[in-house]
Amino acid sequence: MSKSGLPRSIWTLGFVSLLMDASSETIHALLPMFLVTVLGASTVAVGLIEGVAEATAQIVKIFSGAISDAFGKRKPLVLFGYGLAALSKPLFPLATGVAWVATARFADRIGKGIRGAPRDALIADLTDASNRGAAYGLRQSLDTVGAFAGPAAAVILMWALGGNFRAVLWIAVIPAILCVLLIWFGVDEPQGKARAPKADRPQLHWRELRNLGAMYWSVVAVACAMTLARFSDAFLILRAQDVGVSTALAPLVMVVMNIAFGLSSYPVGKLADRADRRTLLLIGFVLLIASDLLLAAAHGVVLLALGVVLWGLHMGFTQGLLAAMVADAAPAARRGSAFGLFYLVSGIAMLLASVIAGGLWGAIGPSATFAAGAGFAVLATLGLLLLRHNPRP
Repeated sequence: MSKSGLPRSIWTLGFVSLLMDASSETIHALLPMFLVTVLGASTVAVGLIEGVAEATAQIVKIFSGAISDAFGKRKPLVLFGYGLAALSKPLFPLATGVAWVATARFADRIGKGIRGAPRDALIADLTDASNRGAAYGLRQSLDTVGAFAGPAAAVILMWALGGNFRAVLWIAVIPAILCVLLIWFGVDEPQGKARAPKADRPQLHWRELRNLGAMYWSVVAVACAMTLARFSDAFLILRAQDVGVSTALAPLVMVVMNIAFGLSSYPVGKLADRADRRTLLLIGFVLLIASDLLLAAAHGVVLLALGVVLWGLHMGFTQGLLAAMVADAAPAARRGSAFGLFYLVSGIAMLLASVIAGGLWGAIGPSATFAAGAGFAVLATLGLLLLRHNPRP
C-alpha cells in the first residue's frame, strides 16, 4: 500500500497506461495528417477509420469483461490485450495505403478492447468505496500524462527528423513494449478480497446483463448521450489545421488538451469520493458545451486554444468519474461484464458521432461539426438531470 492509500498495483496500472498512451498518442497525433497528406485519404475516411476502430475496441470489451467475470481472473486478459496492442504498433510505419492503416488501427483497438474492461474491473477489485474515485482518477491522470507526452514527442521528433512520419512512428513502438514488461512484473491480482466460488460466478450468457440493476443502466444511458457529443479527438487536430496552425505544430492541440485532462482527473476523482458525483458530471457536460461552441466559432488560435482547454477539462470531469459510477452501480461479481457493456454502448455512440462529424465536416464545414456536438451535449445534460441518485455501493 502506498502513502496515498492506493495499492501498488493501482500505481503500476497507471504507469502502464502512461506508457501505452505515450505510444498510441504519438501515432494518433500524426495519423490524421499522415492519412490526409501522405496517403490521400478524405476527412470522411478519417472519421470512418476512427469510428470503426474505437467501436471495435468497445465491442471487444464486453466479451473480455464477461470472460474475466466467469473465470475470476483479470490480469491474463490485461496482459494479452496490452501485448496485442504492442505487436500492432509496427504496422503503422509499414503502412502503404489507407486499408493498411485501417487494419493496423483495427488490431490496435482489439488489444485495447481485450484489456479495457478487465483492467477497470481489476481496479474496482483492488479498492473500496472510500478510495475508488481516487483510484480511477489516478489511472486516468497518468494515462493522460502519456496522452500529452505522445503528441509533444510527435512534434519534437517531427522537427528533429525533418518531418519523417515513418521514423517517428517507429520510435513510438518502444514505450508499448515497456508497458507489457511492467504488467508482467508489477501487477498482482487482489489478495485481500475473496473471489466468488466458481459455481457462483456469472456465466457467459446475455441473460446475465439483466442482473446489473437500474442505476447501472441509467449511468450507461447518460454516458451514451455524452459520447455522441464527444467525437474523435482527431477532429481537434484537423480543426487546428483549418484555422491556420502548421502541420508540424498541429499535434500541440493534443498536448494542451491532455494537460488540462491530466491535471483535472485525479483531483476530481478524489473530490468525487466525498461530493455529489452527479453535480461534478454536470460541470463536465457544461464544459463540453462551451468547448464545442468555441471550436465552432474559432477563426484563430485564441478561440481554438480556449476550446481545446475546455475539452480537456470536460474529459477530466467525466471519464474517471463515469468509470467509478459504473463500478459502484454494478454487482461486484459482474463488474467485468458491466464495464464491457458500458464500453460497447459508448463505442456504438462513438462510431455514430465520428461518422456524423466527418460527414458534416465534408458537407458543410468544421463549424457545423462542433455545433452539432454542442447540441448533443445539451441533450446529454438534460438526460443527466433526470438521474436523481448518486450511486454508491
